Amino acid sequence: MNGYFQLFHSECGTGLNIFPPTDGGQPISINEVMGYLQGKNVTYDVTAVNVAIRDAKQPIAIRISNQKILPQQEYMDVKVTPDTMKAIVRFYPPSVGSAVMGKMDILNALRQQKILFGIDENAIDHFLKRREYCTDIEIAIGKPPRQGKDATIEYFFNTDLKVRPTRKEDGGVDFFNLNTINHCKKGDILARLHKEDAGERGMGVLGNALQPREVKKASLQFSNHITLSPERDVLTSEVNGHVCLVGDRVFVSDVFQVENVDNSVGNIEYEGSVLITGNVCSNFSIVSHGDVEVRGVVEGAYIKADGNIIIARGMNGMSRGTLKAGGNIIAKFIENATVEAGGYVESEAILHSNVSAKTEVNVLSHKGFISGGKVMATNTINVKNLGSSMGADTIVEIGIDPETKQQYDKLQKEIMQIHKELAQIEPILASTRQKLSRGERLAPDRLKYVQTLMVADKQKKERLMGCNKKMEELTMLLEGTQSACVCVHGEVYSGTKIVIGDSALTVKDTMKYCRFVRQEGEIRNTAL
Repeated sequence: MNGYFQLFHSECGTGLNIFPPTDGGQPISINEVMGYLQGKNVTYDVTAVNVAIRDAKQPIAIRISNQKILPQQEYMDVKVTPDTMKAIVRFYPPSVGSAVMGKMDILNALRQQKILFGIDENAIDHFLKRREYCTDIEIAIGKPPRQGKDATIEYFFNTDLKVRPTRKEDGGVDFFNLNTINHCKKGDILARLHKEDAGERGMGVLGNALQPREVKKASLQFSNHITLSPERDVLTSEVNGHVCLVGDRVFVSDVFQVENVDNSVGNIEYEGSVLITGNVCSNFSIVSHGDVEVRGVVEGAYIKADGNIIIARGMNGMSRGTLKAGGNIIAKFIENATVEAGGYVESEAILHSNVSAKTEVNVLSHKGFISGGKVMATNTINVKNLGSSMGADTIVEIGIDPETKQQYDKLQKEIMQIHKELAQIEPILASTRQKLSRGERLAPDRLKYVQTLMVADKQKKERLMGCNKKMEELTMLLEGTQSACVCVHGEVYSGTKIVIGDSALTVKDTMKYCRFVRQEGEIRNTAL
């Protein structure tokens, strides 16, 4: 039992009974005694009280004042935690011969302190049975809110844009097993929405509602050839075709198929995917909102696809052919062409072409080479042989541009400033909430000021959320740049120019098995 104290009255004034702790209980706190006496307006000898508490090994009585006071009833001090989840009381004994509190007295006192919910009557009964003083007792416990769950969408097809085609033993691409197209059949379930769970609100001991965190809602976004269930939680394909995810929208495309793109067919513009079982001749164009697959050769044509472009026998662009894909581009060879991919570029040879990939370029077949032209990627260029012994101008470039780095630095400073401003606002709002929970009223000008702060707090948090999301995107780009490299698994020839970020290097001597990275502002050759 904790140590405690008790007032008593005598003809000579006021005294204090001191009961030291037993069975490992907490000793009496001089600050607690002083606070109690001051609250009762009792004058006292501080030194005498302090010495008596310090030296007491058994119950003792000391006189602390010549002042005579009225009898003091048993007293209960109530404190509510800042989150209003607990009410904690400490009981103090009555002065000798004075009245103690009954159960109804305690319940009425709690109501006066606005403790309205979660009162533990067993704790009250336990106190009334043992009368343990100067001891914290959890007299009321609130009900915490049950946190809900964000809505999620489960997709039943591959949404990974980084999936790689199957490779043959010599490092080339197996164009019969590309694994890059998601085929679907009529009636296939494409996606299922698991709706949000809002959770349940809780209740603080003051009777105040405790709201669960706000959960994120979601809905199924889709295009043509898809059926949404009556419950609006399942997407089903209406046709045999190809399914892909663009942003957060599910697309199903039935496939438009022809043998050759030539004078007999003309230019093609199609909402779905396009399959060419033969060749694409010069000066013709294909524009597709799905994928484009050509099982023959592409000559000096223009092909644009929102999805992937796959050319089984390669492309000779004749200096005017162009490939543009929102996804990946896979071709057996690329020669004299302009190529832009939102994902990666995979080929067995790239000659005298301008190639740009959002992620990486891989030319790793048995004789894979990049020779002539300019090849660019954000993260990595993997190649067997780079450049030409005949001296063809070859440039490979990787890494993030300086403008994006400046945007990252600016955003980082803005986030730090918002955190600084929130650190000034939130303590004021927290203090105000505590005052309101105690029933205190705010002056009109103070209330107006707090309302202004609440609006500013909400706006800054929304801005911070947007900044953090953008920061994550830029961080991924920067991390890709820091690890960006050009890997040569065979030979790199003299005269080849390598650019990483804002640094450049022209290879002076032919080398083998190289890995070029940017370190301390310079491009260096490290072991592969």
